[in-house]
Amino acid sequence: MCRHAAITGWGFCVPEKVLTNYDLEKMVDTSDEWIRTRTGIVERRIASSDQTTSSMGVIAAQRALDKAHLAAIDLDLILCATCTPDHLIPATACLIQHELGAVNAAALDINAACSGFVYALVTASQFIMSGTYDRVLIVAAETLSRFVNWQDRNTCILFGDGAGAVLLEATDQDGGLVSSVLGAQGDVGRLLTIEGGGSAKPANPDTLANGEHCIRMKGNEVFKFAVRSMGQTAKQAIDKAGLKPEDIRKVIPHQANIRIIKATQEALGIPWEKVFVNVDRYGNTSAASVPIALCEFLETEEVSPGDNLLFVAFGGGLTWGAAVVRWIDVESHISERVEGPYAI
Repeated sequence: MCRHAAITGWGFCVPEKVLTNYDLEKMVDTSDEWIRTRTGIVERRIASSDQTTSSMGVIAAQRALDKAHLAAIDLDLILCATCTPDHLIPATACLIQHELGAVNAAALDINAACSGFVYALVTASQFIMSGTYDRVLIVAAETLSRFVNWQDRNTCILFGDGAGAVLLEATDQDGGLVSSVLGAQGDVGRLLTIEGGGSAKPANPDTLANGEHCIRMKGNEVFKFAVRSMGQTAKQAIDKAGLKPEDIRKVIPHQANIRIIKATQEALGIPWEKVFVNVDRYGNTSAASVPIALCEFLETEEVSPGDNLLFVAFGGGLTWGAAVVRWIDVESHISERVEGPYAI
């Protein structure tokens, strides 16, 4: 019997506060027309003072557990994909584990920036497919607004806050992760960084004065890298799965920039209708963007067992990744959980 790792629960959380392009016009030298034309972003969500990466992650995680009809004590492992953790220590995954009451779960963070969800999905699938664990919760959450220089018009227009979560379970249904491609390239050119606060540049008056605790990005170079990596990686994942672009039900890409998403669509040669887009409402939420988009897609469209979904992302590091996931009969899996080989 083949052992697969399939998505059986999902949920997301975004802050209530909306920051529009018109709001940004009052803060920096920019305009709604300029932002829309170059990025496709209309608004983004900003965390309140009492919200953190872990607090949003907990809400998204609980919603995913509820969808899967599971309790936190049923989890074997929690992976948190984030580049904006609550603290350097403890890991944000450990904070989420505590708040959920997932006393039986191990927990760790994964930092692949905007590619983090895809990296976590592949990692979690390996734990399940190898027989090590039966149920793994992936939480991808970011509070990027705390690391934005609100005087830098090239970056402050791009980012938003939020969290998305999925539950992966072992199943003998023919589904789950079908193929994946991960890659990385050390960012020696400092194309996309937050350099302050680590062991190389610990926090001090100079790092604060120089703004080294904020996001810095060389936009043109990052754009070129993203267009190249997203298209190539998506094609590789489809080929590795033994599929063709027309076999993909929906492409759910990292929501960084509408022009990057369109370039990926054109590289794959698929209709625009097959690509899910919500960058206009949330901006770039880094690791959280793919699972938030997945959740909204599942809320608005019917998905059938056997449908193939393609996730693709790029991020700081530099990192990139893509994964083909085949949908299973989730309702059947949940109903059989009490008696099947992976019963609780």
